[in-house]
Amino acid sequence: MHTKFNQLAEEIKEEVVDFAVKLVQTPSTSGKEKELADLCLAKMKELGYDEVFRDGIGNVVGVVRGTGGGKSIMLNSHMDHVDPGDPSNWRFEPYSGKIADGYIHGRAASDVKTGLSVQIFTPLILKKLGIRLKGDLIFTGVVQEEPAEMFGMKYLVEKTLPDKNIHFDLMLSSEATSLNLYLGHRGRVELEVEVRGKTSHGSAPWRGINAVYKMLPVIEKVQQLNGKLPEHDFLGKASIALTIIGCSPGRLSIIPDQCTVSLDRRLVPGETIDDALGEIQDILEELSRQDEQFKGEVRVRRVKETSYTGYFEEVEKYMPAWFLEPENPFVQQSLAALREIGQNPSFGKWDFATDASYVTGVKGIPSIGYSPMEEKYAHTPEDKASIEMLVKGLAGNAAIVAKIAG
Repeated sequence: MHTKFNQLAEEIKEEVVDFAVKLVQTPSTSGKEKELADLCLAKMKELGYDEVFRDGIGNVVGVVRGTGGGKSIMLNSHMDHVDPGDPSNWRFEPYSGKIADGYIHGRAASDVKTGLSVQIFTPLILKKLGIRLKGDLIFTGVVQEEPAEMFGMKYLVEKTLPDKNIHFDLMLSSEATSLNLYLGHRGRVELEVEVRGKTSHGSAPWRGINAVYKMLPVIEKVQQLNGKLPEHDFLGKASIALTIIGCSPGRLSIIPDQCTVSLDRRLVPGETIDDALGEIQDILEELSRQDEQFKGEVRVRRVKETSYTGYFEEVEKYMPAWFLEPENPFVQQSLAALREIGQNPSFGKWDFATDASYVTGVKGIPSIGYSPMEEKYAHTPEDKASIEMLVKGLAGNAAIVAKIAG
């Protein structure tokens, strides 16, 4: 039986590759995923999922029902991708889906359309092997993961699945892991620091208070803070980085009365959003005591997100850290399943953040990353995915699902 997973993955390789290519050829930047969602819905219906639907925010869901009494698994991918940038930086056209050198090339091939194709086809291998799961197998394709606010995932977990009475015990994420098992990542909160001054004519700066100058000691102290942040044994060190700086009015001959910086703060388990805010608040209060002209405040950045269905909500730019212990039974079962089909995965972590922050970091439902895609190609003009790894990932997904839900 174990060798059959590999054999069947090889047999249906062309179907899975063709679908992955079609996905890459379909632009689906955040908020514009409808055409891709339509392709996913049509493919799941073609493959014989028991239930297929689109929810109010635009996520797509397919369910293969089990016989009952077993663990249910949610296979999850996101449907959006980042902008390809300047096409001249690419070897092949960003949306070509070109197959060359054993790879599928194009924007989102590695984040996450190849993994999405593998997940959607996973039930086909189980069906061909005559494996009837006890637990349900659920595929979910969510909108707007890339903006890093868990917008589509939160809607899916809080509204869609409960309304449909769909339950899952484990999420398998298709985010790039190079066929290893990923067990977590740091959290992320985007902070905005605003410092206020007073305008004056640029020819008479002494009549004003330059907000940019007042921001300089804030930036210096943020740099110093970076060396004092905690470290997690598995996920690595917490960090803080200045990513955006701006001022207003932002005109010639006017001293700026407002300066704002954005800070990308990466959190390790045990750190809270209040911890991150408090660190910056302490800096601002210290500077205020030293300089009576200093006026500053810090806040978590909030943005309005609107999906392709028209659903909108104001959301915080915050994702908690999460980590699943290697000894977790789901991890050990996944490891055993992969070893049985000849794979020898190691444990790893993502540098970037994923929607597992909501599933595991907020809801406490275990998540594991397993994918044939490679993180080093994500968001780059070298975006591509190995076809050889795709086949192994297809067999691996089926083996993990059979082991846990079968």
